Amino acid sequence: MAESEKKVLILPEMVTVAELAEKLDITATSLIGELFKNGITATLNQRIDFDTVSIIVDELGLDIELEKREVGIADGGETLAPRGISADAVARPPIVAVMGHVDHGKTTLLDNILGLQVVEGEAGGITQYISAYQTTRNGKVITFLDTPGHETFTALRQHGAVLTDIVIVVVAADDGVKPQTVESIRFAQEAGAKIVVAITKIDKAGANINLVMTQLASEFGLNPEEWGGDTIMVPVNAKTGEGVDKLLDMVVLVADMEELKAENDVPADGLIIESKISHGRGPLGRILVRNGVLRVGEYIVAGSTYGRVRTLQDYRKKPIKEAGPSTPVSVTGFKDVPKFGDRVFEVKNEREARALAAKHYDEISQSTATANITGNDLLKMMNKSTEQETVTVVIKADVQGSLTSVVDSLKLLSTDEVAVKIVSLGIGDITEGDVRQAEISGAVVYGFNVVVSPNAKQIARGQKVPIRTFSVIYELIDDVKAEMSAKLAPEIIDTEIGELKVEGIFHTTRTEVICGGLMTRGKLYKDLSARIFHKKEPLGEATVTSVQREKSEAKEVFEGDMCGLSLATDKKIMLQIGDRLEFFSREVKSRSI
Repeated sequence: MAESEKKVLILPEMVTVAELAEKLDITATSLIGELFKNGITATLNQRIDFDTVSIIVDELGLDIELEKREVGIADGGETLAPRGISADAVARPPIVAVMGHVDHGKTTLLDNILGLQVVEGEAGGITQYISAYQTTRNGKVITFLDTPGHETFTALRQHGAVLTDIVIVVVAADDGVKPQTVESIRFAQEAGAKIVVAITKIDKAGANINLVMTQLASEFGLNPEEWGGDTIMVPVNAKTGEGVDKLLDMVVLVADMEELKAENDVPADGLIIESKISHGRGPLGRILVRNGVLRVGEYIVAGSTYGRVRTLQDYRKKPIKEAGPSTPVSVTGFKDVPKFGDRVFEVKNEREARALAAKHYDEISQSTATANITGNDLLKMMNKSTEQETVTVVIKADVQGSLTSVVDSLKLLSTDEVAVKIVSLGIGDITEGDVRQAEISGAVVYGFNVVVSPNAKQIARGQKVPIRTFSVIYELIDDVKAEMSAKLAPEIIDTEIGELKVEGIFHTTRTEVICGGLMTRGKLYKDLSARIFHKKEPLGEATVTSVQREKSEAKEVFEGDMCGLSLATDKKIMLQIGDRLEFFSREVKSRSI
């Protein structure tokens, strides 16, 4: 096919595996297998970026030319048309993500900016969700996203960067650049977001602001303005507030230079940044509005669910009637819990909403088995024949974002020797049904920020089904790792110690051999193991129970010494003059994932 005749496929920056498989006209299983070849363990609902799609299309040898477009709004309920910025577009608040290493003080910084006490409410002082807030500086609104800091929240953090205009990368002056700092910088750069660096903990012993700036400049090309570069870096003390005003001024300055705008007089669209079942309110989705104005009473679609907006609440949980561009808002009225990362858009009526949600549901449910693919399944796709142990789990979480993060993190743990198998997952408290499922499949029930119903506790005690609940997600992941590690075969380490040539045999039974000989190398002492060789043929193994030199017990003997020894065996060994004994120590070490 000529270059000009290639099929042109227009894709957004991020696309789900299910959507891409349909557009490429290949099976989802084939696509997941190809992603696995490239080191990506994916599910049907997982989003992959445009650059990854380009690599996969190239490796599949497809005659397809890819073009990138911005995600647009619903066009007649059938397609998603691209949307440009018109002359009627209005200025909008900047969306600012705060990212960084787990303990570099980003949530404390947000506390100071917003006057909240977020960190005190977080388990382990670690952000567990993407939380969205708004503040005002010099009369201008800024929307902040506080993204989780632990490595298991990589998927959440990446969505946060995709949403973002400006990323404040938090780096502690006493600790420097860490792997999560690198991830944050990479996500921001891939999303095309502007980077502002907040150098925290400047009051700590060992704080070195210049060293941090040098690291960022030399390793990542983030040259400080003070050094003639274009990256704004602001030293701050998150606890006292020193430098925070300047940091906000710099954020407003960058936003003004970017001239951020959004369409206002169009159907609303946005992204789900959190979802859960709210007691007394039903399914709840937290949406970051991108374009248009979302109002009470409008019909909206989010992935495979839809609804009519019943209530809107701002980040302070105060009721509001409408939410414009760059505004985070909690929405009730969904028929089911929307999924984290699902795109939300307003439609004309319930019929259109129902039809679009059903279409999306059909696309992602073409293969239920593929959606719950395990590391073991992926290995089978790759035609690898290996025996794997399995850790079987049931997962329950309080919100969709946490559930997604837990599941994605667990799938990445699987190795050639032991795999994680998720037999059931869902949002909400642990119920009798979850315990029954675990009982049937021999699973451990894991809960994140959920409680266990009394009936579930009673059944679990009676049937000895383990239930473990956590409020810090990486502790849950570590517990699963421990379960996996217990199934790994131990590592056996043999260390060569010495060698003896047999020159006399004094007593032989089925369980004991007494002999003597010359130490030809190394040394010999009690409790060593011995391999017995006749010429080059191994006869078996034994344990040294005693060592004698000149008819007396010896603690150890060395090369060149004549000695006698007793060997304990588990089978009768026909030892002969001239046979060789190789002595070694054996250590059995447990292994871990």
